[in-house]
Amino acid sequence: MLQAVPRPAPGDDDVALFRRTASQFIQKEFAPHHARWCLQHGPDAAAWTQAGAAGLLLPDIAQEYGGGGGSFAHEAVVLEELARAGVQFGAGIQSVVAHYILAYGSDAQKRAWLPRMARGELVSAIAMSEPGAGSDLQGIKANARRDGEHYVINGSKTFVTNGTHASLLCLALKTDTKAAGWKGISLVIVETQGLAGYQAGRALEKIGMHAQDTCELFFADMRVPVANLLGSAEGKGFAQMMEQLPYERLTVGVSAVAATERAVDLTTRYVKQRTAFGKPLIDLQNTRFQLAQCATEARVGRVFLDHCIERFVAGELDDATTAMAKYWLTDSQGRVLDACVQMHGGYGCMMEYPIARMWADGRAQRIYAGSNEIMKEVIAWSL
Repeated sequence: MLQAVPRPAPGDDDVALFRRTASQFIQKEFAPHHARWCLQHGPDAAAWTQAGAAGLLLPDIAQEYGGGGGSFAHEAVVLEELARAGVQFGAGIQSVVAHYILAYGSDAQKRAWLPRMARGELVSAIAMSEPGAGSDLQGIKANARRDGEHYVINGSKTFVTNGTHASLLCLALKTDTKAAGWKGISLVIVETQGLAGYQAGRALEKIGMHAQDTCELFFADMRVPVANLLGSAEGKGFAQMMEQLPYERLTVGVSAVAATERAVDLTTRYVKQRTAFGKPLIDLQNTRFQLAQCATEARVGRVFLDHCIERFVAGELDDATTAMAKYWLTDSQGRVLDACVQMHGGYGCMMEYPIARMWADGRAQRIYAGSNEIMKEVIAWSL
């Protein structure tokens, strides 16, 4: 059985203890409800405050702002344990938004939003993609026109993770509609509760990740205080996104490796129990070779991911390596999951089997947080 890590370093009892706590909570409080979450296209609203009380939200944000005071290793633990349990829950997006606020927010903004996010009282989403702008963020059309001390916001966003429950948005907007390309883009934080002109659309029907609420958002003359701008001036949004996207991409890599390891473990058990031609599938050379290849990919991915986490915690992980991690680890996840479905035979296509759900859930990993084709461009720019 492949062991899930990042493994705590000798004496790093805090990470190991946090893993046990996170695993127990997810298995007890989330996993039993996940099938119902799939049917309702999202988790229960109460799951957010439960997760906050258990310390699963913002584990790598300073205690001064209500977080857990840990490192990215603690964030990785939460993402891994969710993946190992087969549970979709947007805790990672909560941390992504928190890091935008931490990096660019004023002290007043940090104290207003981060503690409530850590408690699960505010559910956050980051709204970048639009119907006509995905990985190419320079093409966004949603705009904010200044009117006194407010922005008047119009437009729409799509593929918004946590969008249904979101009470706090990190919204990418054109604050200068005359500026070409990436110029004139700003990030504005929006509290959505009771906000006129704000509308969340229906839950989007995805091929997988049915328990993760994803929707479109619509803005019609929505008024938001200018004080909610992230950063010291307008027009810094594109640079802010480029600086923070590596964090999100590393979280995707963490989930990819954990899912890959789980797929190998599930399939190893299956081929030892399932018989064909009078003997277990594991006795067939093709099965053994396929499984050996999958196990090797999982192990190589784990070693690479651990290296990336160590460098990230040390403040030394460069953008190109992060892009490599997101691209290679999610591509590897796809290869391994496809092979594992094949080794399950017909049962691999039955949604009652975890491997089938994992195969469907994992497909989007190669698309969001910047498609893998964009990751290759990022890598190429560094050469």
